[in-house]
Amino acid sequence: MSEIRLIEAVRDGLREEMAADSGVFLIGQDIGINGGVFRVTDGLLQEFGPDRVIDSPLAESGAVGVAIGAALSGMRPVVEIQFADFIFPAFNQLVSEAARLYYRSNGEFPVPLVIRAPYGGGVRGGLYHSQSVEAYFAHVPGLKVVVPSNPYDAKGLLKAAIRDNNPVLFFEHKLSYNTVRGEVPDSDYTVPIGQAAIRREGHHLSLITYGLSVHHCLEAAETLSAEGISCEVVDLRTVSPLDTATFLESVKKTGRACIVHEDNLTGGVGAEVAAIIAKDAFDYLDAPVHRVAAPDVPSFPYSPTLEDALLPGPADIIRAARELAAY
Repeated sequence: MSEIRLIEAVRDGLREEMAADSGVFLIGQDIGINGGVFRVTDGLLQEFGPDRVIDSPLAESGAVGVAIGAALSGMRPVVEIQFADFIFPAFNQLVSEAARLYYRSNGEFPVPLVIRAPYGGGVRGGLYHSQSVEAYFAHVPGLKVVVPSNPYDAKGLLKAAIRDNNPVLFFEHKLSYNTVRGEVPDSDYTVPIGQAAIRREGHHLSLITYGLSVHHCLEAAETLSAEGISCEVVDLRTVSPLDTATFLESVKKTGRACIVHEDNLTGGVGAEVAAIIAKDAFDYLDAPVHRVAAPDVPSFPYSPTLEDALLPGPADIIRAARELAAY
């Protein structure tokens, strides 16, 4: 085992899959000579050459379109979108083409494609470099949507995504690249897509979350434990498909549920999780389902003071948990 940063885990996952399979190649803006805007792909051009680490033009729809064609030809492309905010020019390629080709061809044309994109706020990026876009794609049948919270999962889920024959959107919280560290095996491994994980056992309420918000929930749970409130933290890891069995089992045990994510409240992943809990765990609930999320504003402002006020963090989770525990 080696303790590494999340950014290193992603890079190692890419490197290992490229070394193991000559059909794996990378394409995206500035990923070659510059190593990507966050330096995730740093050194891979020198290691694998310009035919497998391709700097694309400033045209996300073009890069994704090329990757879909390559995937249909038996290759396994990994596209880097510089920021998740810039994925929308490729929305039609992903939703109307990549997500539907396998179904449309009656199983004849799989699309082994991975789209990597850094998402989320907290880095003072302003409106166009802070968005959380996972809910748009979690709505679409045919797409898998993965959001890792730690280096072990980032590497294992990325390797599983590259080996998957379906299109996978892989969102990495940009604030976690260099701030989140963890132990990662030196040997080959994968983490199954569509399988949640219990990060902390508890019996008073369930905190259901993913991505960077997992760490906010763990911090809040530690504070709440001193008050006698025992929180179970469920890391979804994959928001499509959802591992409903794991979070329903947790809620049936605790009787209370609070869903936490950085994306804005309305229409987010939390709304779907809440609906599932209301239907399939209603008889076990001792309190209404709560959600902690960003307010419905057009992404985060550039002002540090305003961004801090809008970002859901441990204090917001603690407040919601205390309210739940009081029922």
